Amino acid sequence: MDPIGKKQWAIPGGFVPVDSTGPEPEMVSHDKLCMLNAGEEMASVEITLYYADGHTAGPYPLTVAPRRVRHVRVNDLIDPYAPPLGEEYAAVVEATVPIVVQFSGQDTRQTENATLSTIAYGEQ
Repeated sequence: MDPIGKKQWAIPGGFVPVDSTGPEPEMVSHDKLCMLNAGEEMASVEITLYYADGHTAGPYPLTVAPRRVRHVRVNDLIDPYAPPLGEEYAAVVEATVPIVVQFSGQDTRQTENATLSTIAYGEQ
């Protein structure tokens, strides 16, 4: 089977609210990247965050094993820099092999929670 996905992905609309309502960790407001590596090779991935003031954070290195899916909360990215909450950001995901990236967000600032999900923009 030919590899599916792209090596570069962009997510322009990130925002992790500071506040949350409900039990932790499942109801903590967060943004999440879901990465699918349907290929036969290990994917080395770097995530870089871009902020409106020109600040960047990352790259955050991680891997996605062959024929696996990996979910990563932006809130959990710590090294080399813990991303600030409550600030708009964009993310660029770069991989060594083609992967598929989905972006989702959960906003639990109110008891009427909101969740969104979309495919990221893939290039290459």
